Amino acid sequence: MTNAAPAPTAVLVVDDEPQILRALRINLSVRGYEVTTASNGAAALRAAAEKHPDVIILDLGLPDMDGIEVLAGLRGWSTAPVIVLSARTDSSDKVEALDAGADDYVTKPFGMDELLARLRAAVRRSAHTADAAEPVIETDSFTVDLAAKKVTRHGHDVHLTPTEWGVLEMLVRNRGKLVGRRELLREVWGPSYATETHYLRVYLAQLRRKLEDDPSQPKHLLTEAGMGYRFQS
Repeated sequence: MTNAAPAPTAVLVVDDEPQILRALRINLSVRGYEVTTASNGAAALRAAAEKHPDVIILDLGLPDMDGIEVLAGLRGWSTAPVIVLSARTDSSDKVEALDAGADDYVTKPFGMDELLARLRAAVRRSAHTADAAEPVIETDSFTVDLAAKKVTRHGHDVHLTPTEWGVLEMLVRNRGKLVGRRELLREVWGPSYATETHYLRVYLAQLRRKLEDDPSQPKHLLTEAGMGYRFQS
């Protein structure tokens, strides 16, 4: 059985300096991002509408319109985080950009490592916001309320131990995606437990007994043999 890999994070980079576009395209692509570039405001708005990027890096000094105008246009319909990249260092410019809806502001010249760290942080914040917007995940057997850390099955509360909750929460937050055994062990038990795969067999069996209608034929807490586990709602 083959499973589609999770889609890469899509980044739109907007800058009129070819060397910056090229540097960012290379640095982001090698790290697994899907990169689209635009060299002016009109192209940026077109690309954003067509590609629906997960995050946007936006230069303010564009040849056809001010970056603040582009930002205003984006904020009319897009909630994607925007990191402003600008040679303008005056605090009033930063305030204007942040007030217009920018999520972060990086001044030129910039360090690539710092920009990549800001990008990762923006993506994480955006993901957490999405989680908060939909904290309740329902299946035909049970319901998980991520915000309240609560599970109900056919209307009744299900008591989970902290470790059982940790395993379930990580699978639910990555619903539909394969979560590797080592990744799950590191996240729930810690780095020193990365090879203790028997822990997972025990805890998944307990979760299935508590949550699945037929624990021997699970529909939601699935094992991918030799690889890891997947939550399917």
